[in-house]
Amino acid sequence: MSRILIAGESWITTTTHAKGVDEFTVHSYAEGVGQLKAALESGGHDVIHMPAHRVPTDFPETQAALAHYDLVILSDIGANSLQLAPSVFEGAQPGGDRIENLASWVESGGALLMIGGYLSFSGFQARGAYAETVLPRVLPVELLPTDDRVERPAGVVADVLDPGHPALGGAGTEWPALLGYNRVRAKDGTRILATLDADPLVVVGEAGRGRTAVFTSDCSPHWAPLSFCEAWPGYACLFTGLVDWLTVR
Repeated sequence: MSRILIAGESWITTTTHAKGVDEFTVHSYAEGVGQLKAALESGGHDVIHMPAHRVPTDFPETQAALAHYDLVILSDIGANSLQLAPSVFEGAQPGGDRIENLASWVESGGALLMIGGYLSFSGFQARGAYAETVLPRVLPVELLPTDDRVERPAGVVADVLDPGHPALGGAGTEWPALLGYNRVRAKDGTRILATLDADPLVVVGEAGRGRTAVFTSDCSPHWAPLSFCEAWPGYACLFTGLVDWLTVR
C-alpha cells in the first residue's frame, strides 16, 4: 500500500444571473477527483486529496514533509499555486521553493505523476506555467512554452504501444475515446506506453533515484468522459498500474 497525495482537481465556479435590471452572483464548489481517488483506494492505497484552494497554504514545503508520502500526483493545479504561498505573495517573506524541493525529493527516491488538464503542464494560455520552473528536470517529457492543449471534441482513441508494461496495469489495448490532452514531447531514454494522434499520452521514466510518469489527458470530465473514467474497467487498472510502477522498487 502506498500513501498518495493528490494536489488539485477542484474548482470554484462563479455565475452571474441577470434578470432584467437586476442581477446576482452565486458560487459553487466542485471536485473532479472522485473517480481517481476511488480507483486508487480500490487498489489498497491510502489517498489524501488536497483541493486546489488549499495548495498555496498546505502543499509540503520541505523534502522532509514530502517524505510522508510515497507518491505525489499533480492534477490540474498550476505552478503558481505551489510557488505563491500567502507568506510569499501577500507577506513578501521568503519561503521554501516547493517545486525545487519536489524535484529534489523525486531525485532522492520519491515518485511523481502529472495528469493533464487546463492547468497541467503548460496548459490553457500557458497558465499552468510549469515550463519555466525546475519541474521539467524530473518529468519524463519536455513542455511546450505556449498553450499546449489539443482539443478533440469528436474523440480520439489511444494507441497502446506497450500493453505488457506493468505501468499500464493490464488495461489492455481497447481504450475508450478521450476528448483532449496536453501536447508534450517525450525525453530521450523514457518509455512511451500510449499515444493520442502520435503525441505522448502515457510516458514513464526515471529521475535520479526516483520515478516519474505522465498521463497527458484528464482523469475526469471533460477530457475523460464517463465512458472512460467510470464505465471502462481498465481505468482502475491503468492508474493503479501507474502507481504501483512508480512506487514499488
